[in-house]
Amino acid sequence: MRLTLALLLLICHPPVLADDDQLVYELGDFPLEAGATLPSAKLSYTTHGTLNAAGDNAILLPSFYLGDHHGYDFLIGPGKALNPDRYFIIATDMFLNGLSSSPSNTPPPFSGPDFPAISIRDNIAAQRQLLTTHLGISQLQAVIGFSMGAQQAFQWAVSHPEFVASIVPMCGSAVEHPHGVARLESFKLAITTDANFKNGRYETPPEAGLRSAAVHWSAWGTSQEWFRREAWQELGLSNLVGVYEFYFALMNSWDANNLLALAETWQSNNVGTTMGFAGDYRKALAAISASVLYMPCETDLYFHIDALAHESQFISDVQFLPIPSDWGHLAGGGFAAEDAAFINQAVREFLER
Repeated sequence: MRLTLALLLLICHPPVLADDDQLVYELGDFPLEAGATLPSAKLSYTTHGTLNAAGDNAILLPSFYLGDHHGYDFLIGPGKALNPDRYFIIATDMFLNGLSSSPSNTPPPFSGPDFPAISIRDNIAAQRQLLTTHLGISQLQAVIGFSMGAQQAFQWAVSHPEFVASIVPMCGSAVEHPHGVARLESFKLAITTDANFKNGRYETPPEAGLRSAAVHWSAWGTSQEWFRREAWQELGLSNLVGVYEFYFALMNSWDANNLLALAETWQSNNVGTTMGFAGDYRKALAAISASVLYMPCETDLYFHIDALAHESQFISDVQFLPIPSDWGHLAGGGFAAEDAAFINQAVREFLER
């Protein structure tokens, strides 16, 4: 079974799980920013609610690293920020996550380590094709995204200002700053230095590398205070070793080439490299016309609040609202009940204002 962070939490505290509602849109031969054309590309997604007659109630939820189109379920439903009776909600899967076109599900010559490089803008282009060509949507009330979903929200606002009225980036940035690039490089090395990785042509999963990657991820995912108060007990885990095993179960359920390719997309994220901005993310952020609710977490070790505050100063219409939590990066995914409630209230008020 393929696991996501959200699903792991459900396993720790299991409700009755609904059947999967994945849909797949055939993109055809899809040109990529790096120059390659991805043959018979596909985009995985799901929807909630109905597009209204005016066509102005659509909200896009792009997936995040180690997540899928169910990653925002904590925001969707009656009494939550995104009520399907009011909004038409489209939750998409990024390229490389194993559901949309990825190293693990694409035939040669683009299988495994030969899969071409994917940018955040490639994901936006695929989503735009889905929205306009398949779903008949020409405007979005909002793009809401956590982590790599936040990267996509920013890129939407920069690339298609006429399409997007507002964005809500949570625990994610418009550009991957050098510290984040270095952190991800150490994560990648944990996998690629496993002798069984074989330059991505492994016959069985490189489990030693994935286990090392899991320990790396466990130390960065929350915060020092979260560890000090042994908050892993809120996940139903009894000790620190249980935290390592929690993340290993996650890592080991994903394809290693998918994990690495997604990490490289993350590393290369920069709205400043959008055509017309000459690599200057400050100019790109200043060009955003959408209303922005920017929600860092006070204790995020991936996307530090100071870096996100730096970015926010270049955006003209921005509300900078930190999530008060010691759950670090995971706060933006609503993994703790208090964080989910805080985000739901903030997003609801932002959309209704």
